[in-house]
Amino acid sequence: MAGIGIMAMCASMAACGGDTAADGVDDGSEMTVEVFDSLANYQGEQKGWFAKLVKDKFNITLNIVAPNVAGGGSTLFDTRSAAGNLGDIIIMGSGNGQAEDVVKAGLVADISEYIDDTEYLKQYQSAIDELTATANQESGVWGIPTSVSSLAPTESSEGVEPTFGPFVRWDYYKAIGYPEVGTLEDLLPVLKQMQDAAREAEGTDDIYALSLFKDWDGEAMQNGYQFPAFYGYAEGIGYVLSNAAGDDYQSLIDEDGQYVRALKFFNKAYQMGLVDPESTTQNYDTMYSKYKEGKVLFSFWPWLGQAAYNTTDHKEAGQGFMMLDIDDMTIASKGAQPNGTSTFIAIGANAKNKERLVKFVDWLYSPEGIQASGSQTNGAAGLQGLTWDVDEDGQPYLTDFGVKAVSGESVTVPDEYGGGDYTTGASQLNVSTVLNKDIDPNTGVAYNYQMWDSELAKRDTALDVDWQEHMGGARTTMEYLESNDKLAVIPGATYSAPDEDSKISAVRGQVKTSVVNACWQAVFTSSDAEFDQVWADAVANIESLGYDEVYQVDLANSKEMTAARQEVKEQYESQSQE
Repeated sequence: MAGIGIMAMCASMAACGGDTAADGVDDGSEMTVEVFDSLANYQGEQKGWFAKLVKDKFNITLNIVAPNVAGGGSTLFDTRSAAGNLGDIIIMGSGNGQAEDVVKAGLVADISEYIDDTEYLKQYQSAIDELTATANQESGVWGIPTSVSSLAPTESSEGVEPTFGPFVRWDYYKAIGYPEVGTLEDLLPVLKQMQDAAREAEGTDDIYALSLFKDWDGEAMQNGYQFPAFYGYAEGIGYVLSNAAGDDYQSLIDEDGQYVRALKFFNKAYQMGLVDPESTTQNYDTMYSKYKEGKVLFSFWPWLGQAAYNTTDHKEAGQGFMMLDIDDMTIASKGAQPNGTSTFIAIGANAKNKERLVKFVDWLYSPEGIQASGSQTNGAAGLQGLTWDVDEDGQPYLTDFGVKAVSGESVTVPDEYGGGDYTTGASQLNVSTVLNKDIDPNTGVAYNYQMWDSELAKRDTALDVDWQEHMGGARTTMEYLESNDKLAVIPGATYSAPDEDSKISAVRGQVKTSVVNACWQAVFTSSDAEFDQVWADAVANIESLGYDEVYQVDLANSKEMTAARQEVKEQYESQSQE
């Protein structure tokens, strides 16, 4: 999201930085609050049970304005910025100088006067201070970072499943005898055997080991980033891949690097007939439907294969996606971020009744708000009394209604909670205020319901039991990875790259197009020799566009990010010893 034209506004406004003094007396009457939300995938008025909860507590109706729905890009942001009003509540990123831009342009309010009266926001003063520094301000409270955590930055932020991992249809892996996989490349013949077995069992040839998609491509082919993560390379910036230890930086187009290794893997898979031929034209939704139908056998992420296919019926029949072990893998895992991510929540400078809005945001960071506003696919349990509750010992569990709701089943909410379909009525903000692995002070266990003992005890289906027997008795994927030293935790630091020079941005635009096209072209070549030639020609072209200028900027930023990670690690260790 670019801040085009924002700074020019400052000269025409009465003052830069939001003016809170003009906020009149709040009579408590109903108000519609416009939420500019760069993360939301829904636009319009919030409906259902979450809407009723917010209305009952704050007499607020949320109206969400979502750039993702309005065509993507920065157009909506630029238009509303130029008009001098982004929204009453703003959820956006601080990177590329955006936090500084919106503060200087007077688009967000300084809410310092309200923070001392909050119950939860004031607990995250360090995160607030870091955002203030990112906005290049010496004082003031210009927003609250999201996904803040009380956990150590060297502790994985993930609950029961990693973000990345080699997830396969375990039933077909079982059918071919659980072969050992030594390296990433050793996975290819295993996938071929699984594909052959699946096609024979189902009597159809439209089942593929791999299915790819293009609509998340950015600096390069997005699917290509996943395999480097199996070896600790993630979280680089732009055209740099950096490892978890922070002692190796690779150019994305380096022939001997982890990213090109991934492209070669895809190409070899294509040559072996393992790649869905519709990969070059389909979008994520089309691909996802194939997972649901059992047409794809490998998943980069648990929230793809498992979410689509691992229904209760399938798991009880021993069918579904589970992680297999690659002997030499050490999976990249993002550490908890005490100061949150680069996404923050701010109050608009022109918003009315700012104190009430701050109370609403404060509630989003409360135990009730964390569970009610979070994503169920990310472990949020929803509304206590409806989807979850506590037993006589104070331990949390999902209700019968909750079990159906969090599994994605269509269930109708009782009228007393707002009625309507549960999923449709869930929060559309799409933001995590506090890390779901953090401890709920009311229950003494993690917010993430998937980590509750009551849920872990349910991992007794035929699929779960068979997987556990072959993974040393581990109950969850994360338990296996942690106990076998197969995680490379990246210290959880909040880092936002500085605003980029316009010349570099222009070159980056040209490079990006060429890199993305080169990746897809190389993957779908018919031989190793053709791949090598196509890639060599592409690299020569990419370098002629000024790639090295862009790479050097990304490399400098990546090293700054590594320094930030080391700093937050040392800061946490120092505070822990006090």
